[in-house]
Amino acid sequence: MQIDVLNLNGEVTGQIEVSEFVFGIEPNTAVMHQALVRQHANKRLGTHSTKTRGEVSGGGRKPWKQKGTGRARQGSTRAPHWRHGGVTFGPKPRDYTQALPKRMRRLALRSALSEKARGGQIVVIDSFTELEGRTKSMIALLGLLGDARGTMVATGAKQENLIRAASNLPEVKTLLVNYLNLHDLLKNARLILDSEAISYIEQTWGEESEERLRMVRRAA
Repeated sequence: MQIDVLNLNGEVTGQIEVSEFVFGIEPNTAVMHQALVRQHANKRLGTHSTKTRGEVSGGGRKPWKQKGTGRARQGSTRAPHWRHGGVTFGPKPRDYTQALPKRMRRLALRSALSEKARGGQIVVIDSFTELEGRTKSMIALLGLLGDARGTMVATGAKQENLIRAASNLPEVKTLLVNYLNLHDLLKNARLILDSEAISYIEQTWGEESEERLRMVRRAA
């Protein structure tokens, strides 16, 4: 499978051969959904907490005597039906962490990358070293590539000029390729990679890496 390589002027300078195992599989939407739910759940702190009637301050004294007032009997002003009372079955601190097998997580990422490649939403730039660290430079580059609902730029090495050029554009997200994740892949319509990022992706999630993982599992 081949993808065009562009320069900063939007001109095709060549083609790069990419792995079918990473960029050309049939996307598994069920696994993608499961991995995305896991990622969102694992970001939750789970620190929410409400007080029960036993934890709310006060309410130890009976508000009025049991009989003779004509009013409904009450034992505490902190009962759930009272204003400022405790909460029944309210949220308590809990751990939302979900586990997912490593091979399923890898399959979800490969499915997202393949879906992007199938839709022509992956752009490969030969290098960002000559990009000026100014907002107008990034705007000019995006203009050459065409409109897209959100753009993510993943590079193999940190590019300070790229970070500066994109810092004022809320629709552009820059990150190192080792931080590539399913949420950002699905959220942004276009993915821009450099040659180093392509190499890292194929080494990390490619067929050889998957085979090594299988061998480790067999040995265990």
